[in-house]
Amino acid sequence: MSELRMERLDDFRWQIPRQGNMRVPGIIYASERLMRSMGKDESPKQVANVAHLPGIVQYSLAMPDMHWGYGFPIGGVAAFDMQEGIISPGGVGYDINCGCRLMTTRLTLQEIRPRLKDLVTALFQNVPSGVGSTGPIKLKGKEEKKVLTDGARWAVENGYGTTEDLDHTEEGGTLDGADPDMVSTRAMERGREQLGTLGSGNHFLEIEVVEEIFDPAAAAGFGLEKGQIAVMLHSGSRGLGHQVCDDYLARMVKHIGDLGVELPDRQLACAYLNSSRGKEYLAAMACAANYAWANRQMLMHWTRETFEKTLGMGSNAVGMRLLYDICHNIAKIETLPVDGKDQTLCVHRKGATRALPAGHPLVPLAYRHVGQPVLIPGDMGSGSYVLAGTDKALEETFGSSCHGAGRVMSRSQATKSSRGRSITRDMADRGVIVMASGRGTLQEEIPEAYKNLDWVVDVVHRAGIAKKVARLRALGCIKG
Repeated sequence: MSELRMERLDDFRWQIPRQGNMRVPGIIYASERLMRSMGKDESPKQVANVAHLPGIVQYSLAMPDMHWGYGFPIGGVAAFDMQEGIISPGGVGYDINCGCRLMTTRLTLQEIRPRLKDLVTALFQNVPSGVGSTGPIKLKGKEEKKVLTDGARWAVENGYGTTEDLDHTEEGGTLDGADPDMVSTRAMERGREQLGTLGSGNHFLEIEVVEEIFDPAAAAGFGLEKGQIAVMLHSGSRGLGHQVCDDYLARMVKHIGDLGVELPDRQLACAYLNSSRGKEYLAAMACAANYAWANRQMLMHWTRETFEKTLGMGSNAVGMRLLYDICHNIAKIETLPVDGKDQTLCVHRKGATRALPAGHPLVPLAYRHVGQPVLIPGDMGSGSYVLAGTDKALEETFGSSCHGAGRVMSRSQATKSSRGRSITRDMADRGVIVMASGRGTLQEEIPEAYKNLDWVVDVVHRAGIAKKVARLRALGCIKG
């Protein structure tokens, strides 16, 4: 770990005091054992680097799944003043609005156990996955622009799901301010044939069973019960989002001198929010975010159809409904409390998710008495957690929580470590059926490449920025 001066504030928070040209302190949410396990990871230095950026408010934050990323750490959260602050593509990430969607069913483990392999096989055949994968939808120019402006609403209007799905999607599945004219021709080309595809890397589609309930009242509010079958989906904006990030990073690096401040890392290239470049990136980013919501909406629709056809059951019997769709890798304009007063900010959440409390007007009406669902998946052998947002998150973290377990091995390290092993057999020994488009993905995504999910969620829960509701165990997993 880098030689930064660091102070322990309590059992779950570590402070990087202002040093050098830092404008605000850094705060890392982690237990002692997570800090010890970080090894040579330089992400604390990145937390400090982010604190140098103009207009940053209160703190540069990092969640317990923190690890090294481009510019900002993955797991980083930072909010910026609208007049003096910046927008940074590195603070959003390459896969804009990569996010998770949890679908519940009326099915039980006992009912699907004899058909589990059939289900996993059918999902693998029906849901396009893998590097550069293309789907059955081939968008024309005008139609692609509608996807970029309307997001998940476009998918529902074209028969891929219901309006109830939109009610349970963050932002209703559409981020305002999207302008397709701010998206390059190359990005549009990359998005034309990839809508409705899972992708590769850490993206997955996973059949899970609700194994443990921590908060019965909250679980009932979310429609979760022990033994219930659910499906977790993790995907994003595919090549279109990656290209948007690439395009605007190149522009901002080229004009880095226009900021009038010295950055500790060129990967923090950014533009002022009130500048033309800043506004253009926000408009292009919103397009990529909307593409991602449409993508996950279509993936859910095909998952729902596959369950019904494979099991030979009607839609009412399967009962697949969207519990919630939550995004990470995004920057949003939000009104949040700062020092007791509401302030409009641009909040960057990179590998972090929103975690709003009960009663908040942006929480879906069905869950407003509980709080916003917070979805935290682990590696392909661990399953996932469902939590609920809290008032403390609103007070301390700009209403944010972590988004997953977080890597402890690079992809190349994981591949080297897994050489000679059959990952599919290893996962079967753990009771998880895994199918993937390529062996390389499984090697990169071995369970030991990630932090212990229970440790990460324990920090979030005990620090009070989200409360545990339920734990789900993996049964079958599809990777790209």
